[in-house]
Amino acid sequence: MTGVASLAVTYILSQFFRSFLAVLAPELTRDLGVGEAALSSAAGLWFIAFALMQFPVGFALDRYGPRRTVALFLLAAAAGSTLFAFANGAVAIIVAMTLIGAGCAPILMAAFFIFARTFPPRRFAMFASWFVAFGLGGGVLGSAPLALAVEAIGWRQVMAGLAVVTVLLALIIMWVVRDPPLPATENTADGGSLLDLLRMRELWPLMAMAFVAYAPAANLRGLWAGPYLADVYGFDLAGVGNATLGMAVALILGTVAYGPLDVIFRTRKWIPIVGSSATALLLAGLAILGSGSAVTAIILLAAITLFGANYALIMAHARSFMPPHLVGRGITLLNFFSIGGAGAIQFLSGGVFALVDPAMSSEAAYATVFAFYALLLVAGLAAYAFSRDRPPETAGR
Repeated sequence: MTGVASLAVTYILSQFFRSFLAVLAPELTRDLGVGEAALSSAAGLWFIAFALMQFPVGFALDRYGPRRTVALFLLAAAAGSTLFAFANGAVAIIVAMTLIGAGCAPILMAAFFIFARTFPPRRFAMFASWFVAFGLGGGVLGSAPLALAVEAIGWRQVMAGLAVVTVLLALIIMWVVRDPPLPATENTADGGSLLDLLRMRELWPLMAMAFVAYAPAANLRGLWAGPYLADVYGFDLAGVGNATLGMAVALILGTVAYGPLDVIFRTRKWIPIVGSSATALLLAGLAILGSGSAVTAIILLAAITLFGANYALIMAHARSFMPPHLVGRGITLLNFFSIGGAGAIQFLSGGVFALVDPAMSSEAAYATVFAFYALLLVAGLAAYAFSRDRPPETAGR
């Protein structure tokens, strides 16, 4: 389990990188003149690069195992962190975030791959949720602690230090991670392809749901919370850090709480439906009430991340339909839709904000963005309603 522990520590770094831009946004705007649209593009490209890399990552996990896959990809993240530290404008920030997103792509999937090959399917959701919850500590580090570090030594020094940490983690992964054994009855090199997975109609509604389910928690925590609280309520760096810290803690609590629910209630379908429905209602509430009290806005933001933390349950639902020899490509395919959806929706939300901002007040522009997320989530729920449930007992027989 030393290898899984090292991956869990590395996943903290991945979660930090996907959320730290919300805290740095005011600093980057002040120092480099990078605006909301460019920051939204940078955050979106992190997710797009992460998503597109899921295809080579899935192949590499099935063919070469998690050890070499993760270690090599982390070098791209180190290069991106270095570029970020020396950035002098929006283009460098965007390229750096793209490299970091690509480099972080295999970390979580490597752990899921080990869980799927090592433990019974009925335990997958619980182990996956706990792993994700531990890694979400990176979101905590990317909030108030990051704000304190930036105030103490500057954001460039922080990013340079993270580049060094990333290289060290790559070396540790190569040293301690052990690849799980191949399935006894399958040849993973020639045992199927992505097309086999895409032909499985059971996965289609889950792909649609995965595309929209993670976006609200990821995008609001990763970017929109910072500019929103600064523009509408005048929060400074410390205030944004404290608010996003609350969101990060809520995301951890939600992920831990969701973990065992599929076994407790013997369903994998209805728990995400209830959680995502609550998230959509909270987003609508933020759109309606978010320009009033700052306390109300912060509570709603934290609640959105709490109820929107059902990623592992959707992944476990999809995992239950996958044949053993395609687990690597299967979980990365679903992760492509999840992370790719978050990236694509991040881009779209930036376009929505830019489109309505000149014609509306800042409060109304942000409300439009929140309503946009709510509508997308409702659309995903409509597709997911047609999915076939796969209770843990059935999947584990």
